[in-house]
Amino acid sequence: MTLSRIPGARAVHHIAYTVPDLDQAVDFFTEVIGAELAYRLGPVEDPEGNWMTEKLGVHPRASAQIAMLRLGPVTNLELFAYTSPDQDRSRPRNSDWGGHHFALYVDDVDKAVAYLREQPGVTILGEPETIEDGPIAGDRWVYFTTPWGLHMELINMPDGMPFEQTTETRLFRPEGEWTS
Repeated sequence: MTLSRIPGARAVHHIAYTVPDLDQAVDFFTEVIGAELAYRLGPVEDPEGNWMTEKLGVHPRASAQIAMLRLGPVTNLELFAYTSPDQDRSRPRNSDWGGHHFALYVDDVDKAVAYLREQPGVTILGEPETIEDGPIAGDRWVYFTTPWGLHMELINMPDGMPFEQTTETRLFRPEGEWTS
């Protein structure tokens, strides 16, 4: 499948999050989630020019450390840890503009929750739920937060979701084992 609006667009290359502590985030994603670290770089900065503002839309004196991770068979995850004179350290809620979460497809939501309950600093938000009605009936999910407060979700969508009866569009579903 090729995206049709941007010439040559084929897929999402990576998603990126800014984290308060790059070492902590890399450790969490590699040790708890199972990602592989591809590389780290930095500092990325321009002590006397405007490159940071022109290219990244941040304060000209901002500085970033960056890590790129491979997460499963198709996801690249880029992590930034910035220092900046005008840095806002509040975290948006999911309902705020700029709010976000990161969803991991798992084979068994309950088994994954049991594992995450044993991880220091992880908070499970409620109990896993199964959607009973509507286009995603059968979807089982739960949110959790990382030790630094990033919202994440565990999700499992079985074969034959109701929405598939009304459209040819299919959502990505991982196949085979996830091995790092």
